[in-house]
Amino acid sequence: MEIAKSMELATFSQKQSSFAGPPHEALFLVLAYLPLFELLSMSAVCRSLRDAVEKDVLPWLNIIVERPLSLRLSDEILMKIASKANGRLRTLVLMYCAKITDDGLQGVIDQNPLISKLHIPGCTGLTPDGVIRALQKLSDCQDGLKSLWINGIANMKKEHLERLQFYLQTNQKLRQIQQKRRPLLYHNYRRLQAYRWEELGRVIDVELCPKCNEVRVVFDCPREECKRKRENSMTGCRMCMFCIPRCEECGKCVENGDLEETVCADTLCPDCWIQLPKCNFCNKPCCTQHANMQIASTGSIGWICSLCHDKSEGFE
Repeated sequence: MEIAKSMELATFSQKQSSFAGPPHEALFLVLAYLPLFELLSMSAVCRSLRDAVEKDVLPWLNIIVERPLSLRLSDEILMKIASKANGRLRTLVLMYCAKITDDGLQGVIDQNPLISKLHIPGCTGLTPDGVIRALQKLSDCQDGLKSLWINGIANMKKEHLERLQFYLQTNQKLRQIQQKRRPLLYHNYRRLQAYRWEELGRVIDVELCPKCNEVRVVFDCPREECKRKRENSMTGCRMCMFCIPRCEECGKCVENGDLEETVCADTLCPDCWIQLPKCNFCNKPCCTQHANMQIASTGSIGWICSLCHDKSEGFE
């Protein structure tokens, strides 16, 4: 909420720059908490904010690159952004940055050996060997890496995972975190912003799937019978999302015979399917994540999905 208010103030400041005074002091206080896209936008508002963004190290200690910037981020741009931390970068999050290569990542790591969180999921330009070299460099630091996300790195094999786990286990603090390991549920993983990954007792996001033996994110199940199997050291349905479908709302495993049709084509278990409101026309629900597909129905209670809405307009 504070960040949203600061952005409104920034917009107002930009519009009034021809006759207004300097920006409000609150804008300078929130710079360190802004996402990268908003931070770069703020630097274009006025000269004083540009100087604050360019010269202050604090806003650049935690670099998080998400869409739409992730689609355009290159090695050269990443190096330029990371250099603003003056070697003190602590968090590097690159979400689906396909243009980043091993050389670009290693260049940032070499200049910032104090990185404690490295999240690079979906960075398809990276290789397992490149990730291993980066982690080897970071493990030489006294504190070392505390969190590593690599889901979506292509051709990651069991031997690569074992090398990564070896470097992570050299840190005594990480071994203590992993001893407090808690179940990972699919619907919570899909809403990662609501989590602190370390609180789950997980340092790395992937492991070897018990069924397909691929290096992927492996999920636990909240069903009571599945919990009992897990407590009795039985695998049960503890697998990756490619081996067994899971409910988008509650994270339970769903057998193929129990799959229900939805507007958004996501998977729902029978219990969640019944509880969610349905489209007035097709009688299909959509998960809460795709609530934007619901269109208020004029003249009646409830809603119609965007698909039925488009079809009805075609008949008019």
